[in-house]
Amino acid sequence: MYQVSLVESHFPAQHDDPVRDTTVGGILREAAEDRPDAEALVEARADGSIGRRWTYRELFNDAGRLADALLTRYTPGERIAIWAPNAPEWVLLEFAAGLAGVTLVTVNPAYQAKELAYVLQQSRSVGLFLVREFRGNPMLDIARAVCTDLPVVREIVDIEDAAAFFAKGNAARARPDVVADDAVQIQYTSGTTGFPKGAVLSHRNLTNNARYSMQRMGVAADDTYINVMPMFHTTGCSLGVLGSVQCRARLLLARQFEPGNMLDLIERERVTQLIAVPTMLIAMLEAHSRQPRDTGSLRVATSGGSMVPPELVSRIQDSFGCGFVIIYGQTETSPVITQTRLDDDWKESTETIGQPCPQTDVSIRDLVGNAVVPIGMVGEICTRGYCVMLGYNDNPEATARTIDGDGWLHTGDLGTMDARGFVRITGRVKDMIIRGGENIFPAEVENVLITHPGIAEVAVVGVPDPYWGEVGVAFLRALPGVDLAVPDLVAHVRRDLAAPKTPAHWIVLEAFPLTGSGKIQKFVLRDRYIAGDYAARML
Repeated sequence: MYQVSLVESHFPAQHDDPVRDTTVGGILREAAEDRPDAEALVEARADGSIGRRWTYRELFNDAGRLADALLTRYTPGERIAIWAPNAPEWVLLEFAAGLAGVTLVTVNPAYQAKELAYVLQQSRSVGLFLVREFRGNPMLDIARAVCTDLPVVREIVDIEDAAAFFAKGNAARARPDVVADDAVQIQYTSGTTGFPKGAVLSHRNLTNNARYSMQRMGVAADDTYINVMPMFHTTGCSLGVLGSVQCRARLLLARQFEPGNMLDLIERERVTQLIAVPTMLIAMLEAHSRQPRDTGSLRVATSGGSMVPPELVSRIQDSFGCGFVIIYGQTETSPVITQTRLDDDWKESTETIGQPCPQTDVSIRDLVGNAVVPIGMVGEICTRGYCVMLGYNDNPEATARTIDGDGWLHTGDLGTMDARGFVRITGRVKDMIIRGGENIFPAEVENVLITHPGIAEVAVVGVPDPYWGEVGVAFLRALPGVDLAVPDLVAHVRRDLAAPKTPAHWIVLEAFPLTGSGKIQKFVLRDRYIAGDYAARML
C-alpha cells in the first residue's frame, strides 16, 4: 500500500515503478529471448478441451511470420479490424500487427451489420479479419454484405484458414521501427450521443498498464492465467495477453465462457489467476455448487466492470479458497486506473476500488468548476498520466470534452477519495448501463427504437438487477391506435444491435415526466420503476 496522507482529493502519481518504452511486439521478443522454451499460450476450445500450444519461442516466430505476411499486404500505419472470439489467431494478429506497425481495430463478435459497418468506416479499416460464424452470428455473410458498400476494405480474411491468414501479397517491406508512442489499437466504446467512439491507444499505454495491473495481482513466471474476458475488451487483449507475457506466465485462452468448462479448466490446468466480471463469477459459483471441483490452485480472482458486492467477494473466497482483487478503469485509460491489493484490509478490499496504479494521477473534481474537492466529498473521478489514450479517432471535439486542458481525463464516474488515496464509486455522471460488465448507452438503443413505426417517444434507463448488475428498461409512448408487442420490439432492436443491448423490460406510458425545458426526466422514470409504480404498464 502506498503510504500517503492527503489533504485534498488528489492522489499524485507514485514513481516506484518506471514507465517503460515498451511495444507490443517488443515485449514478446523479450519474453522469447528470456524464456524461449516456457509455455506461453494454450488454446481452450469452446467445449473446454485443450487444443494447440505454443512456447514463447514458437509464439514469437509465428507472430513474426504473420507480421512479415501483413507487410506484403499493408503499409505501416494502416488499420485492420479483428472481428472474432478468443482464438489463438487473435493473439497472433495482435502481436503481428504490433511488429508490423499496423493498428488493430477490435470489434465485438456479437455486432450486427449496422454496428460493423460503422466501426469499419469510422476507423478507416482497410482489412477485416474474422471467423466465419460465432454463436449463431453469420459473421462472414454479414461482412461480405457490409463490405460491398465499403470499397476501402481491401480484403476479408478468415483467420482460421491458415493459407489466407499467412498469405503474402506483392509488396516487399521490412519491419518498421515501431516506437512506444505509436498507435497500436483502436477500441470502440459507445458515447452518450449513441455513436461509438474509437479510443486510440498506444504501445506505451497498453504494455505498461497491463504490467502494472498483473503485477499487483501477483502474477509471476510459471503461473497460469485463464483469459475468460473477450479479446475485444482491453481486459482481454491487454491485461490478459500483454500482462501474461510481461510476467512470463502461461496464458490459457478460453474461446468462450461456459462456467462449468471454466471450473474444469481451473482444476485440470491448475489455473492460478483469472479476471471475470461479477456475472461470470456468479455463474461459476452456481456451477461449483452443483458440481464441486478442485480449485486449490487458484490464488487470485479479480473483478471489475461493474459494482462488485462485498457478498460476492466473500462467496468467491469461501468457495474457491482464493484472494480477491477489484480493478477499476475504462477503455480510454488502457484500462486500469485503480486496483485493490491482496493485503488490503477487508473494508478497503470490498468497499473501495483501491489506490491508483503506479505512475497514475487521480483526483476527484467538482462538476461545476473542475476544482479538486475536499477529502470525502463526492465529485467526478479524473485521471492523468501515461495510461490516458491518445484521443478519440477522428473526433477532436469528443477528445476535448473528455480530456481537459491540463491533461485530466474525466471518467464520467462519481466517487470519493479518503486521506490514504482509496477511491469509492458513488454513481455515474453519464447515463451508461453496465450489464454484466458490458457498457450499454441508452442513446444508442433509443436511436434504434425511435425508428420503429409504432413508437412516438422512447427513453431507456438502467435499473438494478440481481444477476446482471443492471439491465435496461425501455419506456415507450406509442403512436395513436398502435399496440406494441415485446417480440416485435426485441426483433426490431436485434436487427441493428447486439443482443445484450436489448432492454429487459418494456413500459408503455401515455406521457413522460418532463423538465421545464421539455426534456424527459430519466431519473424520475428510474425511481418510479424501482418503487413499483409502473408494474401495471409493463408489456
